Formats: sequence, C-alpha cells, structure tokens
Amino acid sequence: MTSLPEDPSSPISENVRDTALRRLQEAYADGHISHEEMDEGLGRALGARTRGELVSILGLLPAKDEGTTSTIAAAGGRIRRRGTWRVPRKLTVTSAFGHVHLDLSRAVFEHSEVDIELQLGSGKARITVPRDAIVDVEELHTGWKDWRYRARRRSRGSGPRIRISGTMGFGRLKIRHARR
Repeated sequence: MTSLPEDPSSPISENVRDTALRRLQEAYADGHISHEEMDEGLGRALGARTRGELVSILGLLPAKDEGTTSTIAAAGGRIRRRGTWRVPRKLTVTSAFGHVHLDLSRAVFEHSEVDIELQLGSGKARITVPRDAIVDVEELHTGWKDWRYRARRRSRGSGPRIRISGTMGFGRLKIRHARR
C-alpha cells in the first residue's frame, strides 16, 4: 500500500483510501479473503478517517505481491511482442542495435501498475499502449534522439499505469495509444 502518515491519528487522503479499497478487492480476487470479509473491509475502509483505522483493516491481508520481473534482450535484430501476452510487473528491454516493438493493446495486465525499463543503444522503438492507459515517461533519458508521446485528450484513465524509464542512445521512441 502507499505509505501512510506515521501518526495513527493522522487523517488519510482519498488516494490512500482508494489504494486500500483496491488492496481489499485484489485480496478477494486472489482468494485470500471471503466475499463477506471483503464487504466488511470495504465498508470500514470507506468510513475510515485515520491511518490507524486503515492499518487495522489491512493488517490481516497478505503482503502485496510485487510481481515478477522479466527481461527481453537482443544484441541486434528485432524485439517484438504483440497479440495476447502477459505483461509482468517489471519489464526490462535491452537492445544494442535492433528495433523494438511492444504492442500492449491486447496484452493481459495482471497488475494495475507496470514498469518498463528501456536500455536501447540505437534503433527505433515503438510502444502501443491500451486506449485507457496512463503513461508516465518522466524517468526516460535520451541521448541523440528524442521520444514522442501525446496523451489522449479524452482518456478516462481507468486502465493500467505504465511507467517507462531507462536510457536511449541514438534511437527514437514513439509511444501511442491503441485506436480500439
């Protein structure tokens, strides 16, 4: 869960409450708690006003699974992932000279947040994200070329949060939202 204020009597923000609600729903979906326990937890979390109240609700849940880390690497040539494939929580893509194409438009997201780390020497890279995805490229560092990304104007932002980070040398990265 996102960090809560240290003082148990501190008020909580709506973002922290939303994260707690999501944790309860994920625990139910994973079979860790019963339907009744989820209903009770959701009711208590919605009424919670302080850190202490949320900690007592979430204290019985199993530790949050941070997911898997996968690496796709190639010295040269193409790296391509498309169609229906499972996106790990953390994905590292390393390519010295090739082209990279990650199509996430039909991919299966098991985590609401995904980190993609790019380590690209030269060549082009293209990432297609779902229509409703939220994309963060703040931690991406480029050398000679740049990256292009234009956020959707009418996005509801209900999809996965995709953080793209890493280093690019001489290539260009293009990120776009799927059309359908």
